Amino acid sequence: MRKCYFDHVAANPLHPEALDAMMPYLREEYGNPLSLYPLGTNARSAIESARQSVAELVNVKPATIIFTSSGTEANNFALRGIARAKQAQGKHIIVSKVEHHSVLNSARYLEKNGFVVTYLPVDKHGLVTPESVAAAITDETILVSITHASREIGTIEPIKEISKITKSRSVLLHTDAIATVGNIPVDAADLGADLISMTAHQFYGPKGIGALYVREGLRIVPLIYGGIQEGGRRAGTENVAAIIGMGKAAELAKKEMAVREVHTRKLRDRLVDGVLKVPNVYLTGHPQNRLPHHASFVVEFVEGEAMLLMLSMKGIYSASGSACSSRALKSSPVLLSLGVPTALAQGSIVFSLGTGNSEEDIDYFLQEFPTIISKLREMSPFASGWGKSEEVNKCYTGGS
Repeated sequence: MRKCYFDHVAANPLHPEALDAMMPYLREEYGNPLSLYPLGTNARSAIESARQSVAELVNVKPATIIFTSSGTEANNFALRGIARAKQAQGKHIIVSKVEHHSVLNSARYLEKNGFVVTYLPVDKHGLVTPESVAAAITDETILVSITHASREIGTIEPIKEISKITKSRSVLLHTDAIATVGNIPVDAADLGADLISMTAHQFYGPKGIGALYVREGLRIVPLIYGGIQEGGRRAGTENVAAIIGMGKAAELAKKEMAVREVHTRKLRDRLVDGVLKVPNVYLTGHPQNRLPHHASFVVEFVEGEAMLLMLSMKGIYSASGSACSSRALKSSPVLLSLGVPTALAQGSIVFSLGTGNSEEDIDYFLQEFPTIISKLREMSPFASGWGKSEEVNKCYTGGS
């Protein structure tokens, strides 16, 4: 049976060159980077080389890159670290309703600790408007956090335009760029963000390692206290091998990004065209301004979990909602924020493609998908009516 992995926003396979770069630091180069003898200084030198590669991927100085255990830690660090550093100036934070759980739950934590959070609405494509950001900023606002692109619906947000507003109001801007760094060009100076979160497994590096860019000169309060690692901003013995793997993956992503993007966009467009030929299936997120390797849909009269299970039986691996919420068996808050009806949001499915996918993979999937949907609808007690409901029509045609 053919195996088709279409869940690259959850995790990418580790690039062989990244694995090769990591292996010496799992075997003979086992020294602690703070040790002063060669085993330690070799590890320290390798970390700084990796930091340089990650910095070059987003066009910043190496000293502004702080390694973390994940993108989730980077997002927590950005929100909670800046909130604590800036709380004397104000206690108001702005986030969007389509943020990852690591941002939303950090915001909720801060709410419980005396901060005020504004949750910005989005349009039916999941876009945050710069005007809504401007309208939400007050004299107490210290931080705006807007994702660069949603892992769930693929929409790319207008961060550059939003940054012009935040700068004019002397407010810091963080962007969760976990889905974009390494997949599309991300230039910190061009975006104008003060803090940028990223993670290695989104661009063929190892899991368990991420990074946070913090603009030069910006004070941030650590989440983890202890030693002097990461310039005293993130304590704990470094995960040397994973950092080396992230550095190598960043180097490869910078070199191969354009080719990867052309490859996955072509496959993505082929997949979207085929899926939308199935009746009562709707694309979610922005139809053009989205991640090149990403396609997401909602399917009427079918539950996402059922689709995943039946696709998996055919060797096709995808997702329903984000990787952090797909097991919750609840309607996606992201889809609900777009105005997708609750019942329809239960039928979400997300496909994210990678360098290892081929046209044959897409053809195989498009051969199996309509049959699977037909079988599931035959079993559904809600499919007898067919035809779009008025509620669905409003969401996907802009009706009122």
